Amino acid sequence: MPYRVRENLFIGNIGDAAEVLQNGSSEITHILSILSSASISIFSEWRSGLTIPTKEIKKVYVGASEVEDDSASDDDTVDLSSSAMSPGKILYALEYAGKDLKAVRMAVPMRDMESENLLDHLDVCLSFIDESRKKGSVLVHCFAGVSRSAAIITAYLMRSEHLSQEDALESLRQSCEFVCPNDGFLDQLKLFEEMGFKVDRSNSIYKRFRLKVLGESYNRGERIDSSKLGADPGLPTEVSSEVEAPSDAGNNSRSAYRCKKCRRVVALQSNVVDHIPGEGETSFDWHKRKSGNPFNKSEETECSSIFVEPLQWMTAVEEGALEGKLSCAHCEARLGYFNWSGIQCSCGSWITPAFQLHKSRVDISSV
Repeated sequence: MPYRVRENLFIGNIGDAAEVLQNGSSEITHILSILSSASISIFSEWRSGLTIPTKEIKKVYVGASEVEDDSASDDDTVDLSSSAMSPGKILYALEYAGKDLKAVRMAVPMRDMESENLLDHLDVCLSFIDESRKKGSVLVHCFAGVSRSAAIITAYLMRSEHLSQEDALESLRQSCEFVCPNDGFLDQLKLFEEMGFKVDRSNSIYKRFRLKVLGESYNRGERIDSSKLGADPGLPTEVSSEVEAPSDAGNNSRSAYRCKKCRRVVALQSNVVDHIPGEGETSFDWHKRKSGNPFNKSEETECSSIFVEPLQWMTAVEEGALEGKLSCAHCEARLGYFNWSGIQCSCGSWITPAFQLHKSRVDISSV
């Protein structure tokens, strides 16, 4: 049977969900299924002969939605077209399901693997839990009720009660002692905590995570096409959208990097992926005799490059090479270099994967 975590919030496994769907429940009105597939058929595959009636309300894909019954849809579509997920991949399916079609079920496809992208699913899952608790009670389940469902509920407790990842998981274990999200999920929940209990896609923490996901996709041999790359800031529509950014974003967010030769915009400040400066070449200079104090770090220069997310004008990236030059899309001037295995910045930090623009090849201006 499912375990009660909070008022109107339960955690369980696929058997608990099947029981509610097959026989109904006087208590649970909503179900959040975190399984490898969004299809209801996964229940019949788990238990031969089990048939659960369903009526689809909505399917939402990354960057697009398909609504079959507008009157039954209360959920806002979350546009993740610029996220680490692949366009065309289903984000969630929403349906009436079970006995007399009384339960509202949201199905989110996610595997219990450390490399699985948890962050990009949190917004819709946590919103569904919030809405479900207002209307009734919600059961959050995965296959075993140990990792995926536990990760979602941990994130929910973190956000709703402002708990650290460790404290939220410990609180969940007081209700269900055997829960154990995999290490990859735990790492992502720490990022969620560092971003202030929200998935902030403008945050450098998220940008580094997105690069990591893209790098892992490349290493698995998946094609990195333009749909997985950031929008080209050199196109008029993209530049204008940046100008219309909220004023509280600050003037720095409106800065643009332009090709020094032809003045084409090649990156916006929002495309930059920050890194922590390392010691650089000074860490190897102990044997060289120099004037001044060799231990005076204040004499060090700033990074000679900036690192950005991969953008759609970077045709060499889409062609699938491990590394190569980054040339301006307008005048073909060499702007930098990319390498999926990483590049070391002049400050000493290693960025992986790396999409590097040399500061000597670009100018900074306002858009």
